[in-house]
Amino acid sequence: MFSLFRENIRIALDSIKGQLLRTILTVLIIAIGITALVGILTFLGALEKTITGDFASMGSNTFNIQRYEFTTRGNRDREKINPIINYRNVKQFKDKFQYPFSKTSISFTGTRNAEVKYENEKTDPEASVVGVNENYLENTGTEVETGRNFTFFDIENNNNVCLIGSDFSKNIFKDVDPLNKTVSIRGVKFKVIGVLESKGATFRDNQDLKVLIPLQVARSIYTLPNINYNISVKVDDKQFLEGAQDEAIITFRNIRGLNPVEDNNFGLERSDDLINRISSITSYLYWAAWIISIITIFGSSIALMNIMLVSVTERTREIGVRKALGAKKQTISSQFFMETVIIGQIGGIVGIILGIALGSLAAVLSDFQFTIPWLAIIAAVVTSFLTAVVSGSYPAVKAARQDPIESLRYE
Repeated sequence: MFSLFRENIRIALDSIKGQLLRTILTVLIIAIGITALVGILTFLGALEKTITGDFASMGSNTFNIQRYEFTTRGNRDREKINPIINYRNVKQFKDKFQYPFSKTSISFTGTRNAEVKYENEKTDPEASVVGVNENYLENTGTEVETGRNFTFFDIENNNNVCLIGSDFSKNIFKDVDPLNKTVSIRGVKFKVIGVLESKGATFRDNQDLKVLIPLQVARSIYTLPNINYNISVKVDDKQFLEGAQDEAIITFRNIRGLNPVEDNNFGLERSDDLINRISSITSYLYWAAWIISIITIFGSSIALMNIMLVSVTERTREIGVRKALGAKKQTISSQFFMETVIIGQIGGIVGIILGIALGSLAAVLSDFQFTIPWLAIIAAVVTSFLTAVVSGSYPAVKAARQDPIESLRYE
């Protein structure tokens, strides 16, 4: 049995080598469908990992008070316009919100186009400057790689100290330890007390080209009107999260002067709610990817079946000779079926390689975190095999049913 199986593989490989051009075209047809499947799944996997990773770093026991709910941000023209969260709001919230086992972070982005100078070196005007308090790093899941975090006294005394992103070590601090060095932002000098761990970039927003400075110092430098502040609350234990959220809503409603029948004119979002929402969105994208890929692969399977039917017709005399020499129907069908499966698997391998290459290229260009798409690879292997089985079954049966006498007469 094994020797017959091995012989069928040998015959199939000889036939493939003998019709190399047709085999290449057939492999490419299958590879196109597999490439579409693997490429889209690879890119979506990188997209999902990047986005969920960014939000997961905030921690599951963290929530934010913001100007709009996440679900209504795209409908601002149709929804009511909420007032910004100004400094008076955040100051009152920090003073009044005294929920046990919680920490409140206040921050705002002064600019995204700052030029940071160190001696004769300076960055392009693309650095972000963020004013923060002492709880910002912990609430946002940001770690200090070298140096230290802000202390309560740094914030309260408005010390001119700063934390810098990891990319500054690659430009203005080449071959220089940035700790305790002095940088200049808008003519104001800051002492570097720490370097943040790398967090990469999301949607072209470079998290590693950021400078964190004390909140009041930032307010004295960036005095634009209508600055929108961010509030983040973290509880030590997740079991206190619901209570902290209810208390935060009540506190902020009182700050905004809302009566009991008025809706909230602000939004509250938990980090894990955002992750779940993003996962539900990407699940639809996965379904769309499968639908597109299945349509492409269906076309590939029809093309493969037609090519194998042409091959059966062209080799009709060969089939007659084999039957005349004693070959059984099962042997003939196995030969053609094996040939289809081998071509399908070669096409699948080529498609996997091309799909991973294209998907990873798109992920790199979009600054997403690429990972090996094992799900896409397994799906491609199974899909290419099923495509070969479906496409090769009818040609194999047709070849096995050929009449030996008529086959020998075929020219």
